[in-house]
Amino acid sequence: MPTRYSADQTLVREINLSLVMRDLLDNAPVSRAQIAQALGLNKSTVSSLVEDLMERRLVHETGINTVGTGRPATLLEINPMAGGIIGVAFGVDYLAAAVTDFRGTILWRKSIESDPCGTVETCLAQTLALVRQAIDFCRLQRLHLLGLGLAAPGTVDLDQGLLVFAPNLQWRDVPLKAFFQGQTGLPVYVENDANAAAVAEHLFGAARQSQNFIFVFAGVGIGGGLYLDGKLQRGNNGYAGEIGHAPIMMDAHKSACHCGNRGCWESYASQGALLRRLGGRIAERPDSLVRRLMAAQNSELSIPILHQAAEAGDSDALATLAEAGVAMGHGFAILINILNPEKIILGGPLSVLGDHLLPTIEATAIQHALPQSGSWVQITRSRFGTDASLMGAVSIVVDDILSHPTLVKRRPQNPKKQFKHPPTQSQFEPIKGEGSHV
Repeated sequence: MPTRYSADQTLVREINLSLVMRDLLDNAPVSRAQIAQALGLNKSTVSSLVEDLMERRLVHETGINTVGTGRPATLLEINPMAGGIIGVAFGVDYLAAAVTDFRGTILWRKSIESDPCGTVETCLAQTLALVRQAIDFCRLQRLHLLGLGLAAPGTVDLDQGLLVFAPNLQWRDVPLKAFFQGQTGLPVYVENDANAAAVAEHLFGAARQSQNFIFVFAGVGIGGGLYLDGKLQRGNNGYAGEIGHAPIMMDAHKSACHCGNRGCWESYASQGALLRRLGGRIAERPDSLVRRLMAAQNSELSIPILHQAAEAGDSDALATLAEAGVAMGHGFAILINILNPEKIILGGPLSVLGDHLLPTIEATAIQHALPQSGSWVQITRSRFGTDASLMGAVSIVVDDILSHPTLVKRRPQNPKKQFKHPPTQSQFEPIKGEGSHV
């Protein structure tokens, strides 16, 4: 009996530590008294919890509140320098890695092109090289590492950290967690890219105050991250959110999808669909603006070329985006009717086209959704744009620590372990052309 009581007390304390962390994430800076009032805990319990979190360097004091009557109160917030997090996003033809602090501020990042037809082994070797560069950066800055997050474009077995199937890469059963944990010794987290991006929006982005929203990741494929009642929904086997493979066109002759079926939503509304439409329009028009841009930049037809042409008012580009907006809007209407979200967030590579896509998406979605649901939904663009899955990879690590703060060990206070100086601009490496690669 005492053993069970002890276990129950440990669980309760873990839950309360998590509640304090999430309250600070949403409301900081706040005092201990304000936390106690918000959570319905007594002040001595909150003081004990805060002391625990400070010993783990997850929380720090940030100032004194002298407003109002009574004794001035010490204010608290999440400690951004609690540790560093490495995030990796796998695209179809790119790889991106970043190091952030605990609040998601990017301190270092880099991306490289990868061959979508290359082997899994080659891609993993390239990724590991990026991760090792990130680790070296953290060592140089004496930044304690909290974990490595991986965002992958496909279905993921969370328990095993296994990429089960990535249709657009044709990868199956890739043991991402086992591989990177064995190579780095870090805690490794693996998640579907759209789910991960939804977590990023919920923690740091456009959905911080939303309990029911859908993140739509639009690039080479289309994926969805579903938050209902404030929780990420993964479904029975963890594979929920594969909205791009919803068969919105049932005729057998319709476009084939990489998943092997026909009529999937992403076959009509993804990056490839847009470029195929635009390519068809300019095939017999050697003098088109799109062709001139391609020649001037020595570039194949790409999303950046489409974006430039649309910004210049090119009729071919605008007509292509209008058709894509309708195709995406039909899918959004289905999501609205089934899930009744308060918000749908568009992210990923196609979000750079948001100024041209969103008006048509919204008009089409509202036209085809039930009035009771469609009139209330807000359709907006991701805060992170093309960085959505990269920030998602970071956020899945942050989210797990917020839920289980005792994963972070207590560390003695030693200022030498912090940054010796802030990173300089030369230490920042922008992601090159990511909008055209995802």
